[in-house]
Amino acid sequence: MPEPLPRRDFLWYLPNMVQPGHRGDDTVDGWGSLDYSVELARSAEDHGWGGALIGTGWGRPDTFALAAAVAARTRTFAPLIAARPGYWQPAHFASATATLSALSGGRVLVNVVTGRDDLAAYGDTEADYARRYDRTREFLQVVRRLWTEEDVTYTGEFYRVEHSTVVPRPVVPPRLYFGGASPEAEEVSATEADVQLFWGEPLEGIAARVDRLQALAERLGRAHPPLEFGLRITTVARESSDEAWRVAEERVAEMAKTGEVQIDGHRGSVGQQRLLDLAARGDVLDTCLYTAPGRHGGGGAGTTWLVGSFREVADALERYAGLGVTHFVLSDTPYRSEVVRLGDHLLPLLQTVQPG
Repeated sequence: MPEPLPRRDFLWYLPNMVQPGHRGDDTVDGWGSLDYSVELARSAEDHGWGGALIGTGWGRPDTFALAAAVAARTRTFAPLIAARPGYWQPAHFASATATLSALSGGRVLVNVVTGRDDLAAYGDTEADYARRYDRTREFLQVVRRLWTEEDVTYTGEFYRVEHSTVVPRPVVPPRLYFGGASPEAEEVSATEADVQLFWGEPLEGIAARVDRLQALAERLGRAHPPLEFGLRITTVARESSDEAWRVAEERVAEMAKTGEVQIDGHRGSVGQQRLLDLAARGDVLDTCLYTAPGRHGGGGAGTTWLVGSFREVADALERYAGLGVTHFVLSDTPYRSEVVRLGDHLLPLLQTVQPG
């Protein structure tokens, strides 16, 4: 019998910004409200998505509060909650996520973010790049132990807890997603994360990073189940390739005209620079990886886009899956229409394995 396909997870993106217009979204009425967020989450539920990433950044609505509110008004939606160690003490975060897990029936995922934000605004004093990753390593260790053990005592350079037990316990320990492309980030991911989340690089770049992370995990003596891999990317998909490219090129032309800048908290990161450097190699890499958005201010997952017909974009995603990617966080704008369009027409083309 053939080997069963690994389980694949497909998540959407739920924007939590006060100002409308994120990545060209045309929503004005209701933008930023709970009703708008719940509408997107319910659409995700109804059209094949397992949940959605909710990003974090100082000066934006609090990610955890929004995730909890949305989870209370949905049935199956699992928020992927982005969180920064500089915002939280690990025991407090472990307790909050365990409580939400217990209340929602286990519908909690966590994306830990290390990169710098507006440190002075929220009182974070750790600006040194390498030490931020050392702190994140301890944060992940404490949180994981508190989710899975009782009477935890931990003494580290940044955090200490004594005889600590989280009540209630999570239904299941939330999966820990982690990003970053620097050597410091990769060491943390290889040893402490559950899922390494990549942005949209060409296949050869992802393949090299998968190999490097797997070798690093073995060399550093990873104590957890094997590291899994995810892709966070914008997907501009339509019935025909011509239609998709018309939409994508018109959007980039508008970005160039308005001088739109959306690098935000990714500015200066190794991973962001890797994406920006791709534009020098050409506007289109692999079969349909569009790099032009990065020249006009697209940041993070908006720096490179997969563009094409539903079949072409599905085939491109399958090629990433062939490299070991099993977690996909996709999005396009307007969020209201695209969560439906991509859910109905793209997801069915991707081979999926339901949890047993």
